Amino acid sequence: MPPASPAANAPASITHYENFPVASWLCPPRLRAPIAAIYHFARTADDLADEGDHCAEKRLAQLQQYADDLQQLGSAGEAAMLMRTAWPHIFGPLAVQVQAHRMPKPLLADLLSAFEQDVRMTAAQTRYTDMAQLLDYCRRSANPVGRLLLHLYGVANAKALIQSDAICTALQLINFWQDLSQDLPRQRHYLPDADLARHGLVRSAIKPEAAALTPELRSLLGELNRQARSLMIHGAPLVHQLPGRTGWELRLVVQGGLRILDRLDAMQGRNLYQRIKLSKLDMVAMLWQAVRM
Repeated sequence: MPPASPAANAPASITHYENFPVASWLCPPRLRAPIAAIYHFARTADDLADEGDHCAEKRLAQLQQYADDLQQLGSAGEAAMLMRTAWPHIFGPLAVQVQAHRMPKPLLADLLSAFEQDVRMTAAQTRYTDMAQLLDYCRRSANPVGRLLLHLYGVANAKALIQSDAICTALQLINFWQDLSQDLPRQRHYLPDADLARHGLVRSAIKPEAAALTPELRSLLGELNRQARSLMIHGAPLVHQLPGRTGWELRLVVQGGLRILDRLDAMQGRNLYQRIKLSKLDMVAMLWQAVRM
């Protein structure tokens, strides 16, 4: 493969995509380029699935082309793909890093599978039947990021992978429950039908407003917070397997998730119609708890 131009290797500007350790000074310098490449790949796919006013068919077509371009990395067709792709600023840097670090493409493909599922379910107004189905979504939307990072850090033992999955799934669930007030108006429903039914709730009554916060719904939201906390605590020992800056980065990620859960618990279900944000005081508390891990 001919060497890519400097422009192709330059990462796109970072504007959003929360909870990703791209620009952190704790990130080891040698890994900033591959992590940035993964970040921009995921961020762009997320935008294809969610941003703008395209219809579902257009979004799915773009995601399919994006997935097809991904599959060309490392193949005989890579150079031709980089010449014609609509996303050279994404696949140029990613091609370099996939080759340099032997990054597993199936994990990147899993992310695209989750974004595609989001588009299809939102368009069809399909809901998650039970928690197992939602956790399968997390397996593809969140867990690949942790596994890719562990791959870059050279950590591949089974225990670490399980702990990483627990942390990433917890972060995804926390994001769902933190964003209820924003997702519900957009017809994105992550509360599983089986859990609603178990608490005597019907989906049509779940609205981002104070009047909808019944004792039953408050109980369900508390239960979901506890599940996410249990997953995070299960995965937290992974911080001791990662050395130096990397371990400190993960400590802050874990404590950030736990701090959001503390705030959600304190809201007692008001996250249904109010979105929380961490304050500077919360950041200080996170840092203190990270030191104590």
